[in-house]
Amino acid sequence: MAALESSSGLEVLLSTLQDSIEAANTLTILNVLDDLLSAGSDRRIHYMISKGGSEALLRALVNVARAPATNYTILLPLLHLLAKVGHRDRKIGQKAEKAKAVLLTLDLLRQNMKRARRAAACLWVLQVFCSSVSTASLIGKNGGMDIVFKLISPHATKHIRMLKAAIDTLAAILHSKANSRYAVTKGYISCLLKLYEDWHQKDTEDANVPIRRSLLHCLHHATNTSAGREALVAGGGMALLFQTTQACLGSKCLESLVDSAVQLMRKCYPKCPIPLTSDQSVYSFPLPGRPVTSLATDSGPQDDSFEEDNDDDVKTDEPDHREYHRAPLSELSKDDDLETDLDKLRSRPEPDRPLEQLGQYVRLCPELHHDFPDLGSGSEVEDSSDEDLIFTGDGRNDSKRISGHQQERGGSSSGATLKKQASPEKVKTSPIHDGGGPAEKHLNTKDVYGHRLNTSKTKKDSYSMVDRLLEKHGACIPNHDPRKYAAAAASTKSIAGYSILAFPDFWGHLPPHYQEPMACRKKNIQRQKVFEDILRLLCPEDVIDQVVFDLEDPSPLGLLEHPDSLRFYSKFECGNLRKVIRVRKYEYDLILNADVNCSQHLQWFYFEVSGMHANLPYRFNITNCEKANSQFNYGMQPVLYSVQEALQGRAHWVRVGSEICYYRNHFCPSSQKKGPSYYTLSFSVTFQHSDDVCYLAYHYPYTYSALQTHLQILEQSVDPRKVFFRQQNLCNTLAGNPCPLVTITACPPSRSWSHLYQLRNRPYVVLTARVHPGESNASWVMKGTLEFLCSSDPIAEGLREAYIFKIIPMLNPDGVINGTHRCSLNGEDLNRQWMKPDPGLSPTIYHTKGFLYYLSSIGRTPLVFSDYHGHSRKKNVFLYGCSVKETLWQSASSVDTSTLKEDPGYRTIPKTLDRIAPAFSFNSCSYLVEKSRESTARVVVWRELGVLRSYTMESTYNGCDQGVYKGLQTGTRELQEMGLKFCQSLLSLRRNTLIYSRKFFNHASALLDLDDSLLDHKSHNCFEDDEPPCVEEIEYLSSSCPDHGDGDELDSAVNNNVSSSEEEGVEGERREESRNGLLNPKKKPCCIPHLVRQGSSEVLNIKRGLCGSIGIVNGEYFT
Repeated sequence: MAALESSSGLEVLLSTLQDSIEAANTLTILNVLDDLLSAGSDRRIHYMISKGGSEALLRALVNVARAPATNYTILLPLLHLLAKVGHRDRKIGQKAEKAKAVLLTLDLLRQNMKRARRAAACLWVLQVFCSSVSTASLIGKNGGMDIVFKLISPHATKHIRMLKAAIDTLAAILHSKANSRYAVTKGYISCLLKLYEDWHQKDTEDANVPIRRSLLHCLHHATNTSAGREALVAGGGMALLFQTTQACLGSKCLESLVDSAVQLMRKCYPKCPIPLTSDQSVYSFPLPGRPVTSLATDSGPQDDSFEEDNDDDVKTDEPDHREYHRAPLSELSKDDDLETDLDKLRSRPEPDRPLEQLGQYVRLCPELHHDFPDLGSGSEVEDSSDEDLIFTGDGRNDSKRISGHQQERGGSSSGATLKKQASPEKVKTSPIHDGGGPAEKHLNTKDVYGHRLNTSKTKKDSYSMVDRLLEKHGACIPNHDPRKYAAAAASTKSIAGYSILAFPDFWGHLPPHYQEPMACRKKNIQRQKVFEDILRLLCPEDVIDQVVFDLEDPSPLGLLEHPDSLRFYSKFECGNLRKVIRVRKYEYDLILNADVNCSQHLQWFYFEVSGMHANLPYRFNITNCEKANSQFNYGMQPVLYSVQEALQGRAHWVRVGSEICYYRNHFCPSSQKKGPSYYTLSFSVTFQHSDDVCYLAYHYPYTYSALQTHLQILEQSVDPRKVFFRQQNLCNTLAGNPCPLVTITACPPSRSWSHLYQLRNRPYVVLTARVHPGESNASWVMKGTLEFLCSSDPIAEGLREAYIFKIIPMLNPDGVINGTHRCSLNGEDLNRQWMKPDPGLSPTIYHTKGFLYYLSSIGRTPLVFSDYHGHSRKKNVFLYGCSVKETLWQSASSVDTSTLKEDPGYRTIPKTLDRIAPAFSFNSCSYLVEKSRESTARVVVWRELGVLRSYTMESTYNGCDQGVYKGLQTGTRELQEMGLKFCQSLLSLRRNTLIYSRKFFNHASALLDLDDSLLDHKSHNCFEDDEPPCVEEIEYLSSSCPDHGDGDELDSAVNNNVSSSEEEGVEGERREESRNGLLNPKKKPCCIPHLVRQGSSEVLNIKRGLCGSIGIVNGEYFT
């Protein structure tokens, strides 16, 4: 009842205010409202707005202003109160237009341009009205911009408050793009620049920083159109802003100016097409049944830009963040993306192919038909059939040629580069090692192993560089053989016909013995990079701008003119680097190649660099990245491999790079001059050795040839009497490369019926990886899985006895071979083809799904399916699964989930991993089914095949932010460990059926939850978001200045305006500024003149009956 009375009392007050004709009553009501609003928080103001407070104030304003004699004793406090209330009313502009208060307030401003206090009050009200673009346009059409601009003067010491109000109001008026275009035609952009320069030069004591910040705010809004940005550049604005910003860097109190100016410069930096002849990949591949003209042509980053120059001024009530960051749809409307159709979540679609077609997959289950005839005789299991062969002997690489790159290095022009022995003199001075000449920087696949493919070569010719390297240094990498790798690479089919082996892939990698911490981000590093980029525009004569590497031009002119330049190369398996431009002596812009047959997906890089000097920082800028943010902003570093280090026994990929920064740049796709911007990954590398040959990559490379080599070595390493290991060809890829499928399980102890029956009734576990080529971390996780399952570890033995593992370690061989990031040769993401895969365009997905259908058709639906991936935006390792209930809960569906029955077993593996795997984070796991993911492996296998435990396992490119690995970057050791731990977690599903031996029990007790001494890495205490905002947010905000200034700042200015006198002179104004300032006074809001307040309590007592309650001043209306 009290709340009803209070609500009625407030409404009576507001109604009386609108209709009051007595000045005393109006002042009293304003006094009461001011007391109420001053005593509390914004919540009271919003409550008043909900009760029609804005409309009441607007109506009162119209009544008072239209009176025959304007009473400024009432009008001034009314304007003050309206400014503070209106600032918090998101619809104040529309309400003001409806009440016809907009032009009326503009007329009041015209009448009081020489009266500072009255003008300031009118300006604040107009400012808040402009929260609506239509209102701002109305003011502009009626000359409001010209009126306001007349009030803005160069540096002054008088009427500072009114001056700032005028600048803020001009900024608000410029919300309208029509007004921004008008400002350009009137020359206001250059005027604002001159004003900013004047205030910067004369405000030597930094007493008027808010004025300078407001001028920048005006320029931000004036440059929301392309005409405005062009006008700022033409008017010398970039140079002015750069110079003034440099002068502000030393002062902490000027940081707000620096951030705003940097943002403004980046916004106005002229867009420049990326210097490529085409956005399309250099490589193309003819697709079956599809003409070349139908290849994907979408170009540019997948986000929006601020480049829209619409005639319409469409503005919502929210701040406009289009300029520098727009999250993908899946992030903006994540809940909307969730599947809420219960029928779709629970029903199982019909198979996408007839049952008769599944018979072709019988061959992929040899363990079900093999009768082990020689079991126990000591002989090896029979060799694989011809369909399982890894290498194809001769192929299309027989006629390999020397690349232009080799010729530059002094290689032979005869096509037999590596057969030419270096002279003794060159051997001694070789920058690599004393066992060979400069040609050893490269290994020509066919020339190295030509003697195996062509028997006519002499024995002398066959003594290759591989032999010389291995003779001198020896092979030292477990589960790797350089000779086998070279043989595998010789049979690998690439679009470009690669004839060069990258040394790290050939020689192998060992994880360093130490763990590598995440890189510390240098303070203001992004700002520094932006300044250096702006200097390119301001001082073009200092930019070398010479192409030193071009995938389409083997002998670029820049390399000939600058012999001291670094040398680059990427035409090898997994390599990706399209073009390099030397910018400064030690700075290079690098451009990546898009995925084959398309113009997108630019993230993965892997290239060779040589010709460096030691102990000098070289800066590399990869300028056409697409993603809006990256783990490079959060401690991640690229990886480097040094040939000299490797030949000295340190064959490591190591994390390197300082001053790492990932930010939006001024480049756009070459075909879209007004398209969205790319992003730059910038980092500096200081090489340890002069004239070394080094390799830089996004992440630890893992090639298709490395996989083939690894599988061959694993098959030779296992005991065929104990381990059933079969490598078969699932299918051939578009390019003709075999896609291997591996079967691993335990051989039965004997040929007895019971043992064979136990073997053939083991549940299946299906593991896949590397559907996205750029996710090389997935291959390292799979490497750990394969090596563990083939090991003699007691837990591995138990797993082999418990399960049949079907492993497809590389679903996208063609993409991996050709250095793409996300797609296969069809230009499409294979992990979005699972619903209806095309056998001609996506053969590996088609046949993997067919094989899963086959297992289901014979009653052997996999117990677990997991697809290994890498994640570029999160830390740790985690799983995505599928749950009907959790999806419906998250989407706030109206479905009553309490009646739904769902097996919670999908959480068993994540919970186990959370106990045993240090890199795993249970709290990062998700079990939601999204519409945008309905054609992924995880969702399709769960929905169509009924696999409860269908997962995507995501591994970070960066490192961990929890547990024992907190603060460390993830290396290949940790990734392989994760593959091992995933296997171990499978024991938790079979603990009731395993036969325990003492040896097994000692190793697996913790895994089976048989004791309490579990490894606890405390991931359950980590509930933070995956990533906080970047340390430097200047590119992710639309403006460093709020739209209308801070609410407290406006309140402060209004309060100070109440206490000042129009008749005060310059000295009085100075004293007032010194006393009150422009920002953050400790004073509570009050907008009623002091002379009115003296009698307000007496008047209140007389009028108390109008309110129906004596508790108005105490705020009881708002309880």
